[in-house]
Amino acid sequence: MSRSRSRAEHVLVRVHATGLNRADILQRQGRYPAPPGVPPDIPGLEFAGEVAALGAGVESWKMGQRVFGLVAGGAHAEYLVADARTLVEVPSRLDWVAAGSVPEVFITAHDALVQAALQPGEHVLIHAVGSGVGMAGVQLARAMGAIPFGTSRTADKIERAREFGLEDGLTVTDPAAQLAEWGKQHGGFDVVLDLVGGNYVAPTLETMRSKGRIVFIGTPAGREVELNLGVIMSKRLTLRGTVLRARPLAEKIAVTEAFARDVVPLLARGTLRPIVDKVFPLARVREAHQYLESNESFGKVVLTIP
Repeated sequence: MSRSRSRAEHVLVRVHATGLNRADILQRQGRYPAPPGVPPDIPGLEFAGEVAALGAGVESWKMGQRVFGLVAGGAHAEYLVADARTLVEVPSRLDWVAAGSVPEVFITAHDALVQAALQPGEHVLIHAVGSGVGMAGVQLARAMGAIPFGTSRTADKIERAREFGLEDGLTVTDPAAQLAEWGKQHGGFDVVLDLVGGNYVAPTLETMRSKGRIVFIGTPAGREVELNLGVIMSKRLTLRGTVLRARPLAEKIAVTEAFARDVVPLLARGTLRPIVDKVFPLARVREAHQYLESNESFGKVVLTIP
């Protein structure tokens, strides 16, 4: 594709709200650099705003339309440029703050469950269930006819998650000592969304049913683990990692289309609900980072752009 054609397919978006994610913290710390072509000093992976200008080749959008979506960076700003094919219209029932909290968590959770080939009636375990992706995963699992379970280091988050469809939860203090027995009590799990990694991984294998699937989404507890290959082989488990930011444009368009087709209608009907914990104006972004780093948040932290 020529550079001129690429520009012709772009849309300028006036950003009104943008979710804060762990990746933004890692980028600030120098541990998750922006990919080529993305502003290195402006984080932000998701946004909600209105169309402010159209490339010459864009016919799918109109000026002033409310849109949301994902970018590889630069969303914590007044304006951003996005490929027209990565935008989705915001349902009328969502205000700017709610819309700004949606794309990263719901696209990530939905894509992970699709990769895991989740089936109705299956048991889903979600580590860090009180996180934005975790709570999106709970709601999506229920919407797909599955039964969601979750872990958290905070009992309060487990209780709050029940309101959104969590079947049962475990407050974790020692994964190695707790997970296997708790999983056995619930008959084991078919699918795991692991947003923690580290010392959660090995004992999670013990909780899996035959032909179970684990999708690794985040690794705040560590990236290097020691695994029992015998357990993986005997249970015929599938372990798979996933990221969104580094995918080629064609794949980003595909996950956006799946989100628009399968998830947005549920948001429009209120079947799925954005969960916003705290809202900060962009001028207080330092405070927002500190709050997210505290691990006290339940659901999403959102920045508003004046």
